[in-house]
Amino acid sequence: MRQHGGVTLTASDALALRMRSLLLAGSSSTPPVEADSVAVVVSWFGAMQAQDYASGLWSLGARLPSMTQTEVEAALERREALRTWPMRGTIHLVPSADARWMVEVLGARALAAAARRRAQLGLDEVTAERAADVLGTALAGGRRLTRAQCLDVLAEAGIAVDGQRGYHLLRFASQRGVTCMAPNRGTEQTFVLLDEWVRCSNRPSRDEALATIATRYVRSHGPVPHSDLAGWAGLTSADTATAVAAAGDDLTTVEVDGEPMLVTLDALDEAPPPLPTTVLALPGFDEYLLGYKNRTLMVDPAHAQAVIPGGSGVFQATIVRAGRVIGTWTRASTTARTVVIVAPLEPLRSRDRREVEAAFEPYAHFAGTPVHVRWR
Repeated sequence: MRQHGGVTLTASDALALRMRSLLLAGSSSTPPVEADSVAVVVSWFGAMQAQDYASGLWSLGARLPSMTQTEVEAALERREALRTWPMRGTIHLVPSADARWMVEVLGARALAAAARRRAQLGLDEVTAERAADVLGTALAGGRRLTRAQCLDVLAEAGIAVDGQRGYHLLRFASQRGVTCMAPNRGTEQTFVLLDEWVRCSNRPSRDEALATIATRYVRSHGPVPHSDLAGWAGLTSADTATAVAAAGDDLTTVEVDGEPMLVTLDALDEAPPPLPTTVLALPGFDEYLLGYKNRTLMVDPAHAQAVIPGGSGVFQATIVRAGRVIGTWTRASTTARTVVIVAPLEPLRSRDRREVEAAFEPYAHFAGTPVHVRWR
């Protein structure tokens, strides 16, 4: 990693750089990549939180303003990206050709940690491996089964799927690299064989894989402290150090209010951009917040409880202005239109409210239905 002459940034500069890295700066700065497809966006990030399917789709739509939800899902059908459990035991969108090595390199710790949960559920390793084999056989030949159908297959094989057992076994099969998730059918998850869904997989060495994930994370989230890289990728301290070292001269260190943070050299090629003035309506489970352990640059600590109630890990959808959360929103869709309910976290003037309402115009285009904003 190359040192960069003791560059120091203010918190405002760092936030502006983050918004550009996250592909959320809009017209306020030159984008770091031409985000014109699902494949480009997901590859830029390396992995995007997609535990909640609808939120994952809008995370893409918010960065691909010309595309509708139908078009985003069509891109996923073309396998520009796929959903699986690559790290931290949660579902992410990842580049299809990288899914296998990401599961193997990043998912190993989460898979090992899940052994305790298996024991709590009354499942042993032999049963979990057998379930993966049963699913592999059932899906062979290009078959695509819904979650309910997968659970039926396991039950017919004499494997108990009651309670949380079924979900755990489906996750185990993906973490073992047997299955992955294809786009939903309606509201139902669907599963396919990874090796059949992705015919050509990248096979980097372990150090190359760690370098790739470090570079992609920092370029799409930076500036970030080392600890955020470790937390996001689920890496040990040793693997985090290896990842940063293996990334070589692609990464450098700057100081943000006295704290060392990682950035890519490319991010420093020009002066920090201005903070974006356009108000954004972002999904709750978006890399804008999920990608960091310390979120104080984006969220006033006084508002943290409203954004992440009880610290439960359930993130509310947010309204963002100049990189900072100013409100949350919930959705109530009907066949004719989408109703969103906005809860401000700070006083908003009439002009501010009009800007918030305008922030849902891209979402209306994406969803293909009119959006009506109500205020709480």
